[in-house]
Amino acid sequence: MSALPDPGATRAVLIGTSRYDYLEQLPAVSNNLTALAAALAEPLSWGLPPEHCVTLSNPTTAEMTMAAVRAASEQARDTVLIYFAGHGLVDPENDLYLAMPQSRPQRVETGLSYRWLRQALLNGRAERCVVVLDCCYSGLALGSMGGPVDLADQASVEGTFLLAAAAETRTALAPPGEPFTAFTAELLNVLQVGIPQGPELLEFGALYRHMRISLAAKGRPAPQARDRNTGAQLALGRNPAYLPATGSAHPAGKNEVSERSWPNPAEIRTVKGFLKALSDVRVTSGLTHQLVSRRSGGQVSAGTVSRLLNRESLPRTWQTTAAYLSACGVPDAQVAEWEAVWMRLLAETTIEAAARPAVPRASQEHNPTLMERLAGRLSRRNGRS
Repeated sequence: MSALPDPGATRAVLIGTSRYDYLEQLPAVSNNLTALAAALAEPLSWGLPPEHCVTLSNPTTAEMTMAAVRAASEQARDTVLIYFAGHGLVDPENDLYLAMPQSRPQRVETGLSYRWLRQALLNGRAERCVVVLDCCYSGLALGSMGGPVDLADQASVEGTFLLAAAAETRTALAPPGEPFTAFTAELLNVLQVGIPQGPELLEFGALYRHMRISLAAKGRPAPQARDRNTGAQLALGRNPAYLPATGSAHPAGKNEVSERSWPNPAEIRTVKGFLKALSDVRVTSGLTHQLVSRRSGGQVSAGTVSRLLNRESLPRTWQTTAAYLSACGVPDAQVAEWEAVWMRLLAETTIEAAARPAVPRASQEHNPTLMERLAGRLSRRNGRS
């Protein structure tokens, strides 16, 4: 079953090397990192908060890179994504290593061995792993690899979906004058434009098939993929080409809405994930805030819907959320599942709040509330008049 990860329990590490001492420069890689980080933070994608997406541009050592990968693998309970853009090199034993700024061909100690990264993912706690390798192969630096399938075979990780660019030269992967590498540009384009007549969610399996056709049609290397343990069903975002117009005057009928692929409450592990999934429900329904209010029979106003979907903390009562879910068309059985998740998260947050140390009274006295500050200003103004 297709699924979007819980952003509160998901981590991403984006690694890119654009400057090299001994290899060809890849200036487009810097743009890759910035654009992909922004895309992963979008509500229609994973909605990752900034602290859950680490960007490493031109990391100087393999040690600092591995520290970030290990931390993400240990913190993630849902999904961990590792992205690398830069030169991919092969050592004398035909093992893959990722080039750092001072890397040299045939000297694996100057780069990051993929075996280390793979082991860190296997030792982590995440249920699902995604590896995206936008590796540029230069014929001058590497010579023949014996076929593009080698990369995916070397990089396969149990429990992951691997998406890799099959490039043999820098020109093929980073066309001169273009802002992004060819592979990542296509990935970003699919996230922004979507797949016409494609699925509701941009599953990695569908994403791979579409990118393979699109890149081949442009005369560029086709990507490779490896799937382990249904990794192809994990989604990178919602398909913009699939979504109905949010301002439609004719919302979907009851049967059509009930058959939609609603966010799965069983996938929710954190408050952030709960709030993100609530927002995804409205997107899936194709309804505006006003239409949700109308379908609720007046139980929730359009303003209440907006406040509910822009919260940063868990709702303290259930009635409004239940009315919102029902108005969007979520089946009653799933609404009950949502309530069970809400009760669990409410209990967890209550316990966490109780465990926090109390703020000293002296500290509180130095932080007047907004109303107190306004009252003080008004008092001083009246005293001058």
